[in-house]
Amino acid sequence: MRIISGVAKGRGLISPPDERVRPTSDRAREALFSSLDSEFAGLEGIRFLDLFAGSGAVAAEALSRGAAFISAIEIDRTAYQIARENIEMVHQYIPSSAIEIHQSSVENSLISKSDKPFDVIFLDPPYSLNDENVSEILTTLLKNHYLGESSLIALERQSRGRGFTWPPGLVEVKSKRYGHAKLYFGELDRVKL
Repeated sequence: MRIISGVAKGRGLISPPDERVRPTSDRAREALFSSLDSEFAGLEGIRFLDLFAGSGAVAAEALSRGAAFISAIEIDRTAYQIARENIEMVHQYIPSSAIEIHQSSVENSLISKSDKPFDVIFLDPPYSLNDENVSEILTTLLKNHYLGESSLIALERQSRGRGFTWPPGLVEVKSKRYGHAKLYFGELDRVKL
């Protein structure tokens, strides 16, 4: 694994030692950030939330590309330590950005209301976490003000299956398959605003 673009381009990232954590592939990460670059005309100054951060590769990539604030959540202790090292490695290149890395469950981290919405929220839950649980997390994000009118959600799921149905209040923008993974992009349902 490596940083694909930005100030830390080409820097190697620490990989998890076992298969409990499934890092987002370089190919899927590149596709994710290509879509985000297109949507936001670059990531300079955005607020980025990485849920189920795993190795922290996605958060580190966002930081390398100029995100102003990164918050990463990972419950697994080993993965959390790796995420912290990867994100802090990139942070040394741009110390003006702010980072928060928490070892906690996503559900516990989202109990409190957000004082400011995030521009991008990336979720890469374990494939074993069912769609109903993922929908509950998305509903909590909506209810607790983690989303603003121009926020974009990127959700990685296994490409096999019937697809993902967004909970009320959110709509799909697009989806794209990358090998065993499928990225779903969603946003607030503006019709219901």
